[in-house]
Amino acid sequence: MGSAKNKSSAARRARIEEMRRAEQARDRRNRILTIAASVVVVVGLVVGGVVLIQSQSEEKAQADKTPGKFVTGKDGVKTWNKTLSQTHVKTGVTYPMEPPVGGDHHAAWMNCNGDVYTKELKNENAVHSLEHGAVWVTYTSKAPKADVAALAEKVKKTPYSLMSPDEKQKDPIMLSAWGHQRTVTSASDPNVDKFFEKYVQGEQTPEKGAACTGGLSE
Repeated sequence: MGSAKNKSSAARRARIEEMRRAEQARDRRNRILTIAASVVVVVGLVVGGVVLIQSQSEEKAQADKTPGKFVTGKDGVKTWNKTLSQTHVKTGVTYPMEPPVGGDHHAAWMNCNGDVYTKELKNENAVHSLEHGAVWVTYTSKAPKADVAALAEKVKKTPYSLMSPDEKQKDPIMLSAWGHQRTVTSASDPNVDKFFEKYVQGEQTPEKGAACTGGLSE
């Protein structure tokens, strides 16, 4: 009787020990799998970071490579002395001038049918508007509010023109067209009308007659 009990106890202990060993083995496998998964995640993050850095470097490498410089004429208008590229890009562009007057740009243009914007625009979109023959009026917070209001009224009445703030530019009020730019002292400066008359759909326009509607509105 005692012998049978002893055999049963021994068998039970053996099963418990076997179950414990199996559980320990599962724990080891789970730890190994967890570590492996962590390694995969870390490697993925590292590779992703490298790809991102490379991508950002490529974007920076796509900065506008248009050679040249501004040459100021007797009328005070600065003209870019080299041909400006017209390539459509999906990345940001670092232009050699502010505001830019041409170069690589986004496929979507800003609406420029007398559009007045109250927020800064992406240069890549505004440059496309210049390619269509628009004059772009830009101003900083140093520009008198009365001048900003008067210029806005002029733009609203002028197809193929647009206006927006630009705190990065050098002077309070600037006028830009494809390949051309000038500073004006005020909204009543006679050079404002002269610039509009010459450059709105002027001879400098690469894509004369192209639409100034159907683009981006903000």
